[in-house]
Parts: sequence; C-alpha cells; structure tokens
Amino acid sequence: MSVRVRRIYESPEPDDGLRVLVDRLWPRGLSKEDAHVDEWPKGLTPSTGLRRWFHEGGSYEEFARRYEAELDAPEAAGLLDGLRKTARSRKVTLLTASKTPEQSHATVLARLISD
Repeated sequence: MSVRVRRIYESPEPDDGLRVLVDRLWPRGLSKEDAHVDEWPKGLTPSTGLRRWFHEGGSYEEFARRYEAELDAPEAAGLLDGLRKTARSRKVTLLTASKTPEQSHATVLARLISD
C-alpha cells in the first residue's frame, strides 16, 4: 500500500498515482488545471469548526483525535474505505495546502488509510 502526503503547490510527479485534494477550501493562487487533482472528496476534510479551532492554537494531538472522531461519520467513513481500497491497488497522493503537512489532517488520513 502506497500513500503519501504532499503540498499541492509542489509540481506533480509521474509516480503520484491518484492525486486527492484533502482540503475543504481550494488552495489560493492555484488553477485547477495546474493542480492536476483527480479527486476532491470534501466529505473527508475536517469540519470548518475543527479547522478553525486548530488554526486558533489547538494542539495537534487533540486535533487528530477530534478529526478521527469526525471520520467515523457515515459519509466520511465510506470515503475513507474507498481510498483504502484504491491504495491497495495503486499509489495515492494526498494533497494539502498546509505549510506543515506533517502536522495536518492529511497525515492523519494517510495513517488511517495505511492501517
């Protein structure tokens, strides 16, 4: 299973596989053509309230815990299962505009997909 996290502002690479944008908002200053996004499942993104809480100074550990709880909702759980199935047969690259992708929801998703 191959899942990785990259910033959407990085140039696409041939080995990206399925490129999935996992942010709720479209990245600033980037055209859809330049982004080369294959899927944008907004149902997998953190809620607006959780995202704002985290950006206002919430801890990453608590954010990850709350985000995992949100992913238990039926729509999100279904989308997550779909990405797990896809990742079994091809590479999946989760794209985020986060300046610190290693401490973002994309990293939580990558871990859950790989489990």
